[in-house]
Amino acid sequence: MQNPDAGLKKLFSLRTILLPIVLGAGAGLFIVLRNFDSEALKSIQWTPVSYLWIVVLLALIFLRQWAYMYRIRLLSDKSLSWKRSFYVISLWEFASAVTPTVVGGSAVAVYIVNREHISAGRSTAIVLITAFLDELFFVFMVPFLVFWGSYEQIFRFAMGQGQVQSGVFWTGYIIIVGITALIGVGIFIKPQAVGKFLKALGNFRLMNRWKEAIGGMAYDLEVTAKELSDKGFVFWFRVMGATILTWSARFLVVNVLILLFTGWADHLLIYARHLMIWVLLLVTPTPGGSGVAELIFGYYLGDLIPAGLVHPLAVVWRAVTYYPYILLGIIVLPIWLRTSRVLKPNKTMG
Repeated sequence: MQNPDAGLKKLFSLRTILLPIVLGAGAGLFIVLRNFDSEALKSIQWTPVSYLWIVVLLALIFLRQWAYMYRIRLLSDKSLSWKRSFYVISLWEFASAVTPTVVGGSAVAVYIVNREHISAGRSTAIVLITAFLDELFFVFMVPFLVFWGSYEQIFRFAMGQGQVQSGVFWTGYIIIVGITALIGVGIFIKPQAVGKFLKALGNFRLMNRWKEAIGGMAYDLEVTAKELSDKGFVFWFRVMGATILTWSARFLVVNVLILLFTGWADHLLIYARHLMIWVLLLVTPTPGGSGVAELIFGYYLGDLIPAGLVHPLAVVWRAVTYYPYILLGIIVLPIWLRTSRVLKPNKTMG
């Protein structure tokens, strides 16, 4: 059997790390050179308010990381210190950045958490409930934005393709709602019933290919339900609050960048469009959506930003929200490997 550490090092190898960087840099260079507008760049005015927005931008980046750390400390019953939480979240973000978005970093995250002296059952529970809370934020945020914003404005952009994009978006949304509801029922209401349903589903001939994965999900749901059965309202209020903080900080970065460079923003509409970008990136085959994110930024937000600033902003957006986590992971990984170890199966720590 392959050593998990060896597998982790292979996953985070130089070749794996360079791929998203090359894809992103190539896409960024392409869109900037193709649409370079020196006059638009010269029109940017730096004022004392501009520096205020830079401070706000840095605060959002810090808040995103802090809220993630706070949430995982709560989910681990504070068995993770702030320092260890920083390592775990940094590597979790790193894994998400260098693996295809459609795969995500969850599988790696279970191993990372388990290596922090947290039992396999609780590690699974932490990762699964984290994924559930993230999806829950999205499930509730979409109706809120559509209700308070303008539906036509949200889906009317770029070459009049709003109807097509609207259909794709709502199809993805319905799928996410279904998965979130299934996980929610499996964790909080009927874990054994949902587990049996999933196992039965895996026995169908058409589902044989995914039988093992479906069985694993059924097991994970039952383990998670058991681990979280004694949590009260205050615990869930704090955990959901941290989830709202971290995702709000993530999405508001684009609003602040536009304010920094243009001095104007239709905040609700920009936030909603950013949410659409995130949905598309969920099914992107490239690592962390690298290359694709830079290219579609202008497609979704181009009508809300002065033409000459759209593509430079796309590059800056990725430069402050994506690539720092690759650099952070490169720095943290060797330190973490030296200062952590896998929890042996016969122990019940955490």
